[in-house]
Amino acid sequence: MSRQKAIDAATKYFDDGSFLADLQRRVAIPTESQNPERAGALKDYTEGEMRNTLTKLGFTCTSMSEPRGKGPFLYAERIEDPQATTVFSYGHGDVIRGQESQWSQGLSPWRVTPDGDRLYGRGTADNKGQHTINIGALDAVLRTRGKLGFNVKLLIETGEEVGSPGLRELCTKHARQFKADVLIASDGPRLTAERPTLFLGSRGGISFDLEVNLRDGGHHSGNWGGLLASPGILMAHAIASIVGPNGQIRIAEWVPKEIPESVRKALADCVVDGGPSGPTIDEDWGEPGLTPAERVFGWCSFETLAYRTGNPDQPVNAIPPKATARCQLRTVVGIDADNVLPALRRHLDRHGFSMVKITPARDEFFHATRLDPDHPWVQWAAESVRQTTGTKPAILPNLGGSLPNDIFADILGLPTVWVPHSYPSCSQHAPNEHLLASVAREGLQMMAGLWWDLGEKGVPASR
Repeated sequence: MSRQKAIDAATKYFDDGSFLADLQRRVAIPTESQNPERAGALKDYTEGEMRNTLTKLGFTCTSMSEPRGKGPFLYAERIEDPQATTVFSYGHGDVIRGQESQWSQGLSPWRVTPDGDRLYGRGTADNKGQHTINIGALDAVLRTRGKLGFNVKLLIETGEEVGSPGLRELCTKHARQFKADVLIASDGPRLTAERPTLFLGSRGGISFDLEVNLRDGGHHSGNWGGLLASPGILMAHAIASIVGPNGQIRIAEWVPKEIPESVRKALADCVVDGGPSGPTIDEDWGEPGLTPAERVFGWCSFETLAYRTGNPDQPVNAIPPKATARCQLRTVVGIDADNVLPALRRHLDRHGFSMVKITPARDEFFHATRLDPDHPWVQWAAESVRQTTGTKPAILPNLGGSLPNDIFADILGLPTVWVPHSYPSCSQHAPNEHLLASVAREGLQMMAGLWWDLGEKGVPASR
């Protein structure tokens, strides 16, 4: 019975094809939370696949739901000793739409297809592959030690890709039942494929729609051009007032006053690199004076996700009646999320764009969170990962993307440590999504070591 034997068991789980078989079975369930026709698949994932898997590992499983929830929740717990350390973990079984017609020839979103180091399939990276790694590593420790040596409370939701509706209410209602010492979970990408990474929170994400609707129907651009205001041009200028030509945000309420010193120190050890298949960073884009790591992990960013006026597929000689844009602001700790859209309204009005209508894109949005990199749980987890891999992990104060981490940090009051098993160029949310086999294998080893260490001495004091 040893730490290395648990890591070896996790490695064998990958090498003998068991991990691939489990992942294939889970990817084959088309859990598209944006598609109302997939409600049955969401239930199949939690009540069939996950319940069966976790019950075999000695977990007690409970189905949960919320009126505002998109799909079912599955809560599973294994309590070995009420006085022992208790870890809360999380994963989401839903995925974005499969986009079947856009995948490369020979690939399918609902089938895991190995190709070199890549395991293609929808959910391989986000998030089925990641919680499959964590559950597989738990099994490796159980088979080696005969017990975990700590308690686990695991929540699987099926609505993360649509903003986690109902999750906040669920965690508020069951806060006592979900009480734990730390959250350890996996989602999002590593800093690079080669370097193990911990992130301690996430940027917030607020999406909203802008609309300029001036009249009914289009009018001939020859007869009326120069006489009628153009919604497309007005929208372009409205957006240009929000952000400069190099991506610098121009609304004071949308950017932090500073980057904390502990965050700067942690990010100084982080180099952003998408690898050979990733894009080249535009050095002159975003807030001037910041490093690339500070721009994506320590600052806010604004993006126009979609823009439409007229008929782009079949343009006609007419002044369009309206223009629309889907926009998004990624925020860091220090930004008042409730003031984001009111601040935008004031800004547009000051600049003469009162005709621009602002509508939240969805009811739920993710708030920014960040655990201090010097927190004892962070240092403990980093040392565990270093001991397993021989590599000092990158420590990101927060992920560049967004997660419902504020629910765990604020409502459940947990220090949050995320151990991602994907990488930046995984095509998450796009056709050809994939997980790297090499990262998955190392992830199993890291998590087996980390779960093993939770049952040993030297764990940070329980709250």
